[in-house]
Parts: sequence; structure tokens; C-alpha cells
Amino acid sequence: MDIGIALPQYGTHARAEAIAGFARDAEAAGFDSLWVGDRSLTPVEPSDIYPGHTPENPYPPEYKTFLDPVTVLTVAATATSRARLGTSTLNAPWYPPPLLARTLTSLDLVSGGRLDVGLGIGWLRDEYTAVNADFAERGARLDEILGILKGMWTHEEFAHEGPHWTIPRSHVGLRPAQRPHPPVYLGGFSPAAMRRVGRVADGWVGVVLPPEARAGLWGTARRAAEEAGRDPEALRQVLRHNPRPGATCEDIAGVVAGVRASGADGCFVDLQQCVREPDEALELGIKVLDHVRAG
Repeated sequence: MDIGIALPQYGTHARAEAIAGFARDAEAAGFDSLWVGDRSLTPVEPSDIYPGHTPENPYPPEYKTFLDPVTVLTVAATATSRARLGTSTLNAPWYPPPLLARTLTSLDLVSGGRLDVGLGIGWLRDEYTAVNADFAERGARLDEILGILKGMWTHEEFAHEGPHWTIPRSHVGLRPAQRPHPPVYLGGFSPAAMRRVGRVADGWVGVVLPPEARAGLWGTARRAAEEAGRDPEALRQVLRHNPRPGATCEDIAGVVAGVRASGADGCFVDLQQCVREPDEALELGIKVLDHVRAG
């Protein structure tokens, strides 16, 4: 199983000067992948509460400071040569699809073909309001975006006319390094999201859940793949673990080892809510990596 770590991107870790060194040292230590997330704003009076939080504490306070995910991955790409670079997840409906295709293609080229595209639809209605997108149609918008991305990645000329976007027939000269395109993973926890994973994606970027809950969701994706005439064995599963303050190396390593025992293809740890400094996160992450691999 591949083991990764989140790059310094938000909260007290949002320091531009830390990204390159963190990425370089994480790769040298043996991490297989480096990851970022996507938040566009943190409302004072949010429309929705982050899962597991309360009205008094509606989202992780670290989310108030958030570096742009593609910028962070671009810096990491130039500082490394082997580690995969992943998004868990970019909230695709916020972005115009042709520009998203250009950005992701450019990043795949800059990284030498190391990009894993994780896309999602988010949970906060305020973020959709801020970018003038319809929260109620976020799933339909993602479906349309997926078709546009794959079309622009694989056709010399491409045109699209759909319910949300119209793209006149155009030359598409820019091609990703990975052919036919970078792997596309989808987030989400609803039955509809997991069916979408099975129908059209290369895999699922989820979070660590109780085994029975995760097995149920994964079963939904596999059945959808079979119904779509796809091979369910080809689907990959990469999970995020978000330890909270006070978690020990043994605690975190135990969770990662459990993910490995479950048969998942990858797991990465996001330590930005666990410790305050990027150096602390990397030191703890390396201990976790060594502990899991020694076990």
C-alpha cells in the first residue's frame, strides 16, 4: 500500500517557504505521495456545519487560512522527482471546465506525469454562493465536468454543449504527460457519489471510516462498476486520515496499518490539525511511516 502525507497548506502550516523543503524531505524519507485539499472561504456565519462539528465550532479553525492547492502542488512538483501528487479533493464545480483542464494538464506536465486528480463537490453552500455556482446542481455539474475533462485530454479538436457549459469546437494542443489522461479519483460518501465512482472514475478518495461503513460504500462503487460494464477490481481506493491533537505515533500508525490490512491501495495522513508546525508534522509523519513499514 502507498503511504502519503499532506503538504503544509492550511492553518499554522500555511507557510509558502515551507512547501519545497517539506516535499523534498518527505520524498527522501520514503513517502509515496503528497496531497492537498481545497477550501475557498470560511464564513463567519456558515450555511452548513462541517461533519462532526457543532454550531459553536462549525469547522476546523485551521481552515481560516488556506493556500491555493494547485500552487502548493506546483511548488512540490518542482522540488521532487518520484512522489505522486494528489488532490483530495478539488471541488470541481467551482471552476470553469476548460480552465480546470488547462491547469491540471499543465500540472501533470510540470510534474513529469505524477498527478492524481481527486475531485469532489464539497459540503458548504456558502462556497458555491461565492463563486456563483448552484449548490443544488453540484452533482450534475461534476458529471458534465468529467466528460469535458476527458474530452479535452483525449481529442485534437473538442466541442461541448450541455446544460451548464457550451464550448465551441476548438483545437486542443495541450496534452497531459500521462496517457490517455491522469487518473481521476472522486470523493464523497453518499450512495450517488459512490455510484459515480464506479461508473466513471479510476477510484475513490475517501476518509478513514468504521470498517463496516467503508465496506458498504465500497460495495456500492463496485456494483456500479459492474453494471456499467467496467472491471471493479481496477478501482483504486485511497483514504485520508486526519489525526487530532494528542494523537501519538502509535495511534496514527495503527490506523494506517488497519487501512493497509483492509486492502486499500493508499492512505495518507494529514497532520495539520494534529501539530502546529510543519517540521513537527514531517517528523511525526516519518515516525508513523517507519512504524507502519516495520510492522
